[in-house]
Amino acid sequence: MSLSGIAKRPSIRTERALAGLEGARIAGVDEAGRGPWAGPVVAAAVMFKSAIPRGLDDSKRLSPERRCELYEVIRDRAWIGVGIVSVDDIDQLNILQAALRAMAHSIAGLSSSPDVVLVDGNCAPPIAHRAVPVIEGDRLCPSIAAASIVAKVTRDRLMEKLSETFPAYRWHSNKGYGTRAHASAIAEYGITPHHRRSFAPIRAVLQGGPALREPPI
Repeated sequence: MSLSGIAKRPSIRTERALAGLEGARIAGVDEAGRGPWAGPVVAAAVMFKSAIPRGLDDSKRLSPERRCELYEVIRDRAWIGVGIVSVDDIDQLNILQAALRAMAHSIAGLSSSPDVVLVDGNCAPPIAHRAVPVIEGDRLCPSIAAASIVAKVTRDRLMEKLSETFPAYRWHSNKGYGTRAHASAIAEYGITPHHRRSFAPIRAVLQGGPALREPPI
């Protein structure tokens, strides 16, 4: 759907226009973790049941502290579903299909059924509900922005927990992304069960290629 001329900040008016159904119960869906070298992909579905909090935005445009503050408010004011797809499934399916599966799981996890699901991005998972893909939806729709925050905070906490077992990879700070510190740890300690073997940098190391020392450009 074309969004030219619409201010790129979350707006209830924009969200309702995109839903295209008067009085619809709207759920927003987004994912976190498509790009990292390690860890699961996580999706969240959010449908507000009381006042939408102020300050919602694309999770990437918020500080970690602000994300956590909003996460707690969203939990109090919305029905939430979370879907988590493992590294093994990412390697088997590919990351796009894994993300769509996580989204479908998150929608199924809602305790109240939406009329319309607004999905961040240009495609939607196969679900029984009417689904509308929205490019940059996390910057336009409050429910998608809220879902992006829930997905990001949930995944960050999972990676922080994994980092307790694998501290050398610094997942508590890089969250599994291809940073210099992460690459250096792989060069020194190798690949863990939590690395995505289908991702080109990890696959190259497994095939005997040069050790990673810096993330790819």
